[in-house]
Amino acid sequence: MGELYGNLAKGFAGVVTPAHLMAVFAGSFMGTVVGVLPGLGPSATIAILLPMTLTMGPTTGLIMLAGIFFGAQYGGSTTSILFRMPGEASSVITSIDGHEMAKKGRAGAALTASAIGSFLAANMGFIGLALFAVPLARYALRFGPPEYFALSFGGLLILANVSGGSRLRNLAMVGVGVMLGTVGTDPIAGALRLDFGVSFLAKGIDYTAVLIGLFGMAEIIAWAIAGDGGVPRMTAIRVRDLYPTREEWRRMVAPIFRGGVVGFLVGLLPGPGAITSTYVSYAMERGVSKRRDEFGRGAIEGVAGPESANNAAAVGQMVPLLALGLPFSGLTAMLLGAMMMQGITPGPLFIAQRPDVFWVLVASFFLGNLVLLVFNLPLVGLMAMVLRVPMTILMAIIALLCILGTFSLNSDFVDVWMMLVFGVIGFVMQQFHYEPPPLILGMVFGPIMERALVQSLLQFQGDLLAFWARPISAVILSAAIAVAVAAPLWAWRSRRAGRNVAGVVQG
Repeated sequence: MGELYGNLAKGFAGVVTPAHLMAVFAGSFMGTVVGVLPGLGPSATIAILLPMTLTMGPTTGLIMLAGIFFGAQYGGSTTSILFRMPGEASSVITSIDGHEMAKKGRAGAALTASAIGSFLAANMGFIGLALFAVPLARYALRFGPPEYFALSFGGLLILANVSGGSRLRNLAMVGVGVMLGTVGTDPIAGALRLDFGVSFLAKGIDYTAVLIGLFGMAEIIAWAIAGDGGVPRMTAIRVRDLYPTREEWRRMVAPIFRGGVVGFLVGLLPGPGAITSTYVSYAMERGVSKRRDEFGRGAIEGVAGPESANNAAAVGQMVPLLALGLPFSGLTAMLLGAMMMQGITPGPLFIAQRPDVFWVLVASFFLGNLVLLVFNLPLVGLMAMVLRVPMTILMAIIALLCILGTFSLNSDFVDVWMMLVFGVIGFVMQQFHYEPPPLILGMVFGPIMERALVQSLLQFQGDLLAFWARPISAVILSAAIAVAVAAPLWAWRSRRAGRNVAGVVQG
């Protein structure tokens, strides 16, 4: 523990510099403001604001990116509670009881429960990150190319089956992402491939252009076609109404801590942890509550628990990302790509060789979380006022940010055209219910998986069965294949059971 305290102390000493403090404040504020906008959420927020972090140094850029990441997680709860317009999928559960509280004049108490729960649960997650990331990274130093291939291939297979939506569509998107990641120069042989004689494809397809197109520009196109539906009128919130009653304080303490534990554990698993954890937390709180009849009608436990779980899960997802260099969700895949653009590859070598950057980053998490608490209570009115700006103006500003951000990457209009093309592709994917996160996962995992596979085959002299001769890779690959086989069978069984129940009811 002494080593942990010493590392954290060095991290806080490193983060308390003017540049780093400014990055914490700016990232947290911008992430919260953009995250408030309905329909965008953390993925689009990071995609839109990512280019400005690339102009900074690696440490400062990562600190600002972390602030944007966690700020966007916070931002979605504001519109969920005030307008029942979730800014992200993980805020859907919060909107149920949160908006009911708002209709009863307790919007301030609901927002406070959300902010306090998010703050405490995220700090619980940060402590878990500090405790587990370093030992896990030290163990992962034993990994060779076969283990990394197993982790990347197994991760893609598991995520395609547990990420929700159609499994076949998810697998198709993963395949497209892997192919996009192979365009350009072969990293091992040095040969050009899939460039079709087009010169600008020789350098590969820029990850950020794809990201901004699929998440940012696609949302703008969808909004432009659908039109502005307007924003409901918000009841004014007085400062004294922000404080929960003594009874509300008493009722929300236990859900916050239960949500923090559940969220962090769920976040360690592959899949949409932030979303899954909110459902698990809500079901848990409803199951243990003595006031089950209040759930769905304004129970403060239905706000405190899921919001705590949401933010703790977001931190939990950082453990495999920073310790193993493996993203277990589409959102952390975006963070991995952003880190690699900064010249930093997360994983065991990152923590071992750059402990200064790692511990400054962890310390910035704590500080950013405190900043977000300060923003989310006094500035609720300001955040809601963002929604009063006509959407035509907001979307024009966001479109301009997407174009300028993409151009700033390489000062090349080809990247802008690429972003616009993927914006159209992203919109078409939305219409046919194809999700972009699996594509992003494939694009990020693909090069890692390819390099590890080639190195492993050279080591094994082409023998694929040798992957099962190594215990770690054998366990990971077997588990991934088991999930891939069991998931559709379980879904088929559930559908069959549903049909049987429906038949009994009709009979």
